[in-house]
Amino acid sequence: MEAARARQSELTKPEGSLGRLEELSIQVAGIEGQIIAGFEHKAIITMAADHGVVKEGVTLYPQEVTAQMVANFLNGGAGINVLASFIGARVVVVDMGTASDIPPNSGLICRKIARGTKNMTEQAAMTPSQAVEAIEEGIEIVEDEISRGLDIVGTGDMGIGNTTASSAICATITGESVKKVAGRGEGLGNEQMDYKIKIIEKALEFNKPDSQNAIDVLAKVGGFEIGGLAGVMLGAAAHHIPVVVDGFISGAAALIAAELSPELKHYLIAAHLSAERGHKILLQYLGLTPLLELDMRLGEGTGAALGMVIVEAAVKTLAEMATFDEAGVSQSLSS
Repeated sequence: MEAARARQSELTKPEGSLGRLEELSIQVAGIEGQIIAGFEHKAIITMAADHGVVKEGVTLYPQEVTAQMVANFLNGGAGINVLASFIGARVVVVDMGTASDIPPNSGLICRKIARGTKNMTEQAAMTPSQAVEAIEEGIEIVEDEISRGLDIVGTGDMGIGNTTASSAICATITGESVKKVAGRGEGLGNEQMDYKIKIIEKALEFNKPDSQNAIDVLAKVGGFEIGGLAGVMLGAAAHHIPVVVDGFISGAAALIAAELSPELKHYLIAAHLSAERGHKILLQYLGLTPLLELDMRLGEGTGAALGMVIVEAAVKTLAEMATFDEAGVSQSLSS
């Protein structure tokens, strides 16, 4: 990072004139342990799972949509497929716990922990051992991708009901009220939103997750895809790979992962600020500043894909811009 910072001061521009791009290039140099010129191998890991709390009527869509969207990912028809193709990234689709049987597909990684979580208003969403298993599966998946070639990874999600679980995680770990962190998900109206808040509060009162114990939080009110994404983040960081974090659900996974390993925060890059209101709160808690604000709330890794473009632009400017000496430009320009 010191070497990257020193090079930034020698490039043909006024110091600090590239703003966040300069900060990003220095951060990535620290993560990678070297100044790099770009990313040859990019991947968005999109994890899917279902949530038992859907039985409480907290969403506008039926649970079957999760598996249907997984099929859409595999057929290349989703938003993440379009944006990943645009930036030259592969999409890695993982079934962490859908309630449906998805037909075998060469493009699908099946690591199903169970057929969705339990209804967290009546019992813990999963067992502690399942929570650990989800995280470990995420670590294994990203390590498999590393063996195929991986320079930067983005996180994505799919799961009807997962904003409910993410709100519960966010409220527990940040200490904010459910009213402050819960969002409208697929577009709930005011009455439906009030009901969703009550359901989350009911789940938290019933389970009483320990805010100081990330595994307990994940087990009681989380989701299998959230645990898997936490594992992806931990595994990537352990191998010095930058992690571009998508929206609210990926943010909830980052909360879990960072509680397990606080140093992880230095390896995370927040792609954007989601329209889900709890996202800003959790990013502030993590000390992350989003790169973009586009009112997106689709998930899938769409925001992460766009964020990757900014990160790559940052490392390219650091590596490829000429220095004052190389260009024969007077260094007084930097003052």
